[in-house]
Amino acid sequence: MQTVILGNTGIEVNRNGFGALPIQRVGKAAAVALLRRACEGGMDFFDTARHYTDSEEKLGEALWDVRGHIVIATKSAAATGEALRRDLETSLKTLRTDFIDLYQFHNPSFCPKPGDGTGLYEEMLSAKKAGMIRHIGITNHSMAVLLQAVDSGLYETIQYPFSHLSGERDLELVRQCRDAGMGFIAMKALSGGLITDARAACAYFAELEGVLPIWGIQREAELDAFLSYIKNPPCMDETMRQSIARDRTELQGSFCRSCGYCMPCPEGIEIRNCARMYFNIRRLPKEYWLTEDWQKKMRLIENCKNCGACIKKCPYHLDIPALLKRSYEDYMEILSGKQVD
Repeated sequence: MQTVILGNTGIEVNRNGFGALPIQRVGKAAAVALLRRACEGGMDFFDTARHYTDSEEKLGEALWDVRGHIVIATKSAAATGEALRRDLETSLKTLRTDFIDLYQFHNPSFCPKPGDGTGLYEEMLSAKKAGMIRHIGITNHSMAVLLQAVDSGLYETIQYPFSHLSGERDLELVRQCRDAGMGFIAMKALSGGLITDARAACAYFAELEGVLPIWGIQREAELDAFLSYIKNPPCMDETMRQSIARDRTELQGSFCRSCGYCMPCPEGIEIRNCARMYFNIRRLPKEYWLTEDWQKKMRLIENCKNCGACIKKCPYHLDIPALLKRSYEDYMEILSGKQVD
């Protein structure tokens, strides 16, 4: 079994982390069963957030009795120290635990530091001193915020979107974290579903020291795949290299990560899926995207006024109206009977 040590925290876990955002979308019984199977199969790092509706509750229900054998990471998007303390107390209750292994600031617009006037970092330190949390981390989609976190020396881990589609700038962030003794947690390790060769993705991460991918899981088939990688870790071979090369050729560049920070759209456009429909319809079952419901959602793109609100909120500075236009034109061609290339 391959493991990852998260920087200087001393936390050593299986290289396949469980991302618990998607379990919001399934019923409680199904989510509990999935989490139990994950734990029994060797997964021992579980990442959730106060913001993920009932994810913490499901995780607590599933794993309260094996608490000593797992690592729990959760997050707060609070803007003040008082609000953060309330979030933490709620998380402890819903997760049915006395402490959080890794407590993270959830995508703040700045890097919280002592004396910044918010009281956020001071509350983190207070909670750590009281034994309510053991390690302090930060998650973000902004490279600038995370570079400040690395330079500050205040954080033990960062969490950032990272996959084999990531560029040299992202790889440099990984190296800087390693040099600083910080753990690196890779969210969106399959780029929000655009990467379909999970085995190759897993092999890619196996070659990166100190990087822990968390896989968003909500179906048994998805879990079965990652549990099989625990028993038989994939080793990079030529077939996998070719698969990764194809992904990079097709997907690197101006593609939407589906992070959702551009939303809501004033015109009601579901940007996080519509802007990447060109890729979705080629890499996932086409029939799912051609339903009447999705046709209605895609036609809302006609109402785009190019107001620029989405561009201002996009952490990757994408030209979202252009992506929407491209996806819409392609989608309508497919609806008219043209074959997907």
